[in-house]
Amino acid sequence: MLGDQGDIRYVFPASATGPAGTGHFLVVVTDTAIAVLATRTLRTDRPVGVYAEFPRRTRLGPILPGPRIELGSLAFDFDEEYAAVVAAADAEAFAPETLPPDPLPHL
Repeated sequence: MLGDQGDIRYVFPASATGPAGTGHFLVVVTDTAIAVLATRTLRTDRPVGVYAEFPRRTRLGPILPGPRIELGSLAFDFDEEYAAVVAAADAEAFAPETLPPDPLPHL
Protein backbone atom coordinates (compact mmCIF):
# COMPACT_ATOMS: atom_id res chain seq x y z
CA MET A 1 0.00 0.00 0.00
CA LEU A 2 2.88 2.37 0.74
CA GLY A 3 4.98 1.40 -2.25
CA ASP A 4 8.68 2.18 -2.12
CA GLN A 5 8.75 4.79 0.65
CA GLY A 6 11.52 3.28 2.71
CA ASP A 7 11.30 1.92 6.23
CA ILE A 8 8.37 2.66 8.50
CA ARG A 9 9.60 4.87 11.33
CA TYR A 10 6.41 5.73 13.26
CA VAL A 11 2.72 4.70 13.21
CA PHE A 12 -0.15 6.03 15.28
CA PRO A 13 -3.96 5.92 15.05
CA ALA A 14 -5.93 9.09 14.48
CA SER A 15 -9.48 10.13 13.72
CA ALA A 16 -10.96 12.98 11.76
CA THR A 17 -14.28 14.72 12.17
CA GLY A 18 -15.54 17.55 10.09
CA PRO A 19 -17.92 18.61 7.34
CA ALA A 20 -16.94 15.62 5.19
CA GLY A 21 -17.80 13.18 8.00
CA THR A 22 -15.92 11.04 10.48
CA GLY A 23 -13.14 8.60 9.75
CA HIS A 24 -10.46 6.50 11.39
CA PHE A 25 -6.91 6.53 10.08
CA LEU A 26 -3.37 5.33 10.66
CA VAL A 27 -0.69 7.98 10.25
CA VAL A 28 2.45 6.26 8.96
CA VAL A 29 5.79 8.08 8.88
CA THR A 30 8.36 6.47 6.59
CA ASP A 31 11.84 7.49 5.50
CA THR A 32 10.46 9.54 2.60
CA ALA A 33 6.79 10.34 3.27
CA ILE A 34 3.93 10.71 5.70
CA ALA A 35 0.98 8.60 4.63
CA VAL A 36 -2.52 8.78 6.06
CA LEU A 37 -4.16 5.38 5.63
CA ALA A 38 -7.94 5.01 5.81
CA THR A 39 -9.06 2.09 7.96
CA ARG A 40 -12.16 -0.06 8.21
CA THR A 41 -15.02 1.37 10.24
CA LEU A 42 -15.15 -1.40 12.82
CA ARG A 43 -11.55 -2.62 12.48
CA THR A 44 -9.47 0.52 12.82
CA ASP A 45 -6.26 -1.52 12.82
CA ARG A 46 -6.80 -2.62 9.21
CA PRO A 47 -5.93 -0.09 6.51
CA VAL A 48 -7.91 -0.19 3.28
CA GLY A 49 -6.22 2.53 1.25
CA VAL A 50 -4.08 5.64 1.16
CA TYR A 51 -6.18 8.68 2.03
CA ALA A 52 -3.43 11.31 1.72
CA GLU A 53 0.35 11.56 1.35
CA PHE A 54 2.77 14.30 2.33
CA PRO A 55 6.54 14.69 1.87
CA ARG A 56 8.62 13.61 4.87
CA ARG A 57 9.74 17.22 5.40
CA THR A 58 6.15 18.01 6.47
CA ARG A 59 5.86 18.81 10.18
CA LEU A 60 3.28 16.86 12.14
CA GLY A 61 3.28 19.41 14.96
CA PRO A 62 2.62 21.62 16.66
CA ILE A 63 0.28 19.50 18.73
CA LEU A 64 -2.92 21.46 19.23
CA PRO A 65 -5.36 21.03 22.14
CA GLY A 66 -7.38 17.89 21.81
CA PRO A 67 -4.69 16.63 21.06
CA ARG A 68 -4.86 17.36 17.36
CA ILE A 69 -2.48 17.81 14.43
CA GLU A 70 -3.06 19.44 11.08
CA LEU A 71 -1.66 18.04 7.84
CA GLY A 72 -2.41 20.34 4.96
CA SER A 73 -6.11 21.17 5.22
CA LEU A 74 -6.83 18.01 7.24
CA ALA A 75 -7.12 17.88 11.05
CA PHE A 76 -6.63 14.64 12.99
CA ASP A 77 -7.35 13.91 16.64
CA PHE A 78 -5.33 11.27 18.46
CA ASP A 79 -4.94 9.88 21.97
CA GLU A 80 -2.58 11.80 24.24
CA GLU A 81 -0.38 8.73 24.63
CA TYR A 82 0.79 9.25 21.02
CA ALA A 83 1.97 12.84 21.58
CA ALA A 84 5.49 11.50 22.18
CA VAL A 85 5.35 9.68 18.83
CA VAL A 86 4.39 12.89 17.03
CA ALA A 87 7.17 14.81 18.80
CA ALA A 88 9.76 12.10 18.04
CA ALA A 89 8.80 11.98 14.36
CA ASP A 90 9.25 15.74 14.07
CA ALA A 91 12.49 15.70 16.06
CA GLU A 92 13.94 12.97 13.85
CA ALA A 93 13.29 15.04 10.73
CA PHE A 94 13.98 18.55 11.99
CA ALA A 95 16.26 18.27 15.05
CA PRO A 96 17.93 14.85 15.10
CA GLU A 97 20.58 16.06 17.56
CA THR A 98 17.87 16.24 20.24
CA LEU A 99 17.07 12.52 20.08
CA PRO A 100 18.62 10.21 22.67
CA PRO A 101 20.98 7.51 21.35
CA ASP A 102 19.36 4.26 20.26
CA PRO A 103 19.68 1.82 23.20
CA LEU A 104 19.38 -1.19 20.87
CA PRO A 105 21.12 -0.18 17.62
CA HIS A 106 21.63 -3.79 16.51
CA LEU A 107 17.87 -4.50 16.28
